[in-house]
This record gives sequence, C-alpha cells and structure tokens, in this order.
Amino acid sequence: MKHIFKTIPFLAFCFALTLLSCAKKEKPADTATVADTVKTVREVWTKEQANAWYTQWGWLRGSDFIPSTAINQLEMWQAESFDTATINRELGWAESIGMNSMRVYLHHLAWEVDPAGFKDRMNTYLTIADKHHISTLFVFLDDCWNPEYQSGKQPEPKTGIHNSGWVRDPGPRIFADTTHTTFDSTQLATLEKYTKDVLTHFKDDKRIVLWDLYNEPGNSNNKNKSLPLLEKMFQWGREVNPSQPLSSGVWAGDLVDLNKYQLANSDVITYHNYDVPEEHKKLIDSLKAYGRPLICTEYMARTRGSLFSNVMPMLKAENIGAYNWGFVSGKTNTIYAWSAPMPKGGEPKLWFHDIFRKDGKPYKKDEVALIKSLTGKN
Repeated sequence: MKHIFKTIPFLAFCFALTLLSCAKKEKPADTATVADTVKTVREVWTKEQANAWYTQWGWLRGSDFIPSTAINQLEMWQAESFDTATINRELGWAESIGMNSMRVYLHHLAWEVDPAGFKDRMNTYLTIADKHHISTLFVFLDDCWNPEYQSGKQPEPKTGIHNSGWVRDPGPRIFADTTHTTFDSTQLATLEKYTKDVLTHFKDDKRIVLWDLYNEPGNSNNKNKSLPLLEKMFQWGREVNPSQPLSSGVWAGDLVDLNKYQLANSDVITYHNYDVPEEHKKLIDSLKAYGRPLICTEYMARTRGSLFSNVMPMLKAENIGAYNWGFVSGKTNTIYAWSAPMPKGGEPKLWFHDIFRKDGKPYKKDEVALIKSLTGKN
C-alpha cells in the first residue's frame, strides 16, 4: 500500500522482533489491557491451532483485489456502484492463472449507510469468488492514502497518480481533537458495531480465509496514535471469536510498539514486503522464529525489484501465502509508482503493480506464464 515510511532496513525490523521475543512468554493482551468493560475475550491461538488451521488451505496465492471499475473501497461496496459483472469477469481471469485467494478491503461507511445491503453484497462477492474457487481475506481498517471520504459518487482518478482516490478507514474522524489522542465516542461506537456485526454474520463462513483487522496501522504519520484503535480491533474480534484467524500485518520496522503488539496478538503472522528477494528472505527467516504460519499480504513492485520472477517462487518454496498488490489496471492507477506520478498520463515504461489490462490481456506474458507454472495451471 502507500509506504510513506520507505521500506525500513532489515536491522531495524530485527530490533523490533528482538523486543517482541522478550514478550513472547507473556500472557496475550486481554480485557485488562485493551477493554473498557469486562467481557469474554478469547486468547491468541496457540501455535498448534494456527498451524493446524493453515494445513487445510494449501498454498494461498492471489492478489489484493479491487475491480478495475472502482477507485476505492466505497465505490466497490456501495449499492449503486457494486459491479458484479466486472468482479465475475476479473475473478475468472484470476482462476485461469491458478490464483485461489484474494485480499479485499472493506469500508465502514458503506456498512453505516446500509448495513443489511452491505452484508448482502459481501455475500454476493463471496459467492462469485467461490464459483471461481477463490477464497477471500477481508481487510477492515486502513491508515493509507486520503484522510477524508464521503458516501455517494466517488471522485474520478487523478491522471497518472497512484491510488489518487483510495481512502483511509476511519482516518482522522476517529479522533475527538486535533491532537489525535482522544477517540470520538460516536465514531468509536460505530466502528465497534460495524466490526462485530460483520464478524458475527460471517464468523463461520468457510469461504473466508482470515480477517485482517487493520492495514498498515501507523501509516500517514500516525505512528503510535494508531495503537489504541488496533487494540480495540483485536478486543472486538476476540469477543466475537470467529472461526477464522485474526491478524494485522507488520510492514515498517521502525514502528516498534505496533510491531510488538501485532506479532504478539495475531493468530497467524501477516506482513508486507516490497524489497528485493535477498532482504525479503531475511525478514522471512526472522518471522519463522515465531512458529506460526506466514502470509505475505503485499509484495511485487516492479521498479523496486520485487517481482513475480524472484519473489513468488521463494514464497511457494517456503509455503508462505502470496498476495501481490494489484490485479487489473483500472481506476486505482496502480501501474504508476507511489512517488513517481505522471501528470500527463500515458503508460509508464515499467508498470509498478497489476497483472492484466482491462481487456484481459496480460501486461507481461512471461509473468503470467510463470504464475501458471507455479500454480499448476500450465
């Protein structure tokens, strides 16, 4: 996603993991540390539970998915722009190259406007995905990109700008003041109701792999200001206790407190890495120490040297779930790099993300051939 803090050197990440290792024997966070009221909150899965869960899925591989006709999460999920034809077509392309899972972002505002309809649309999406033998990893909150958002018609893409219309969830609205240290009680109550409603409705849905509670907490320069809300998300998730695991992926080595909490409280370990394979492998080796399944929920940025050709085979060999960012080039403009806009538009010499053009033709035939060979579709 949007990495305001550039990929952190491996030693910094190791420092964060070293701090966590001192806490590994501690009891997982419970209501005494993250709850305002006493409720039944399950503990983090044991390593044995996590690994037993992982064996049922085989090697997970797919993309972070949004249909090419949607600029952001709201345009994907609102009733007036929920595009089942495009979703069906594009997930068909995913099936054709052997992908078996997709990571998909939600947004609380689409639920707030129409809770029942939102869940119906989630079910419709899951039905379409399941028809294509594709499971789903849903994402709740997100600290990336634009801070403000509204329901209804979404903005048009800004020419040549990566993810120009993507929106945070909940963004600054969660805070009661400009210091961003106190929650707005109404917003917090809404998020709790939303999270618990969705989790309860789908808690035993076997089409869902995992709940990613909070994408890149601390991004947009929030840093530790995101930690209390991350704690709330894990508290609410454990109160519902879905059959699927709960996680939040580590992504920046200098966010020591966030990393420590995420790794200590996730049932399975998820992470992001857009580095060259040598650095990516170092991170894998460090995370293996925790004895839990690993799922890479974001990778592949061609201009940074993170490629299908050098990362995806490594993830398969390590039995690590592999979700690259971007599937079909569309309104998110993720063929353009994070910090290299092309104000006049046009096609960059090298796409940053994405696999297919809007007409279903591969951006690079050799990449699709490689993916198919790794997934057994050749």
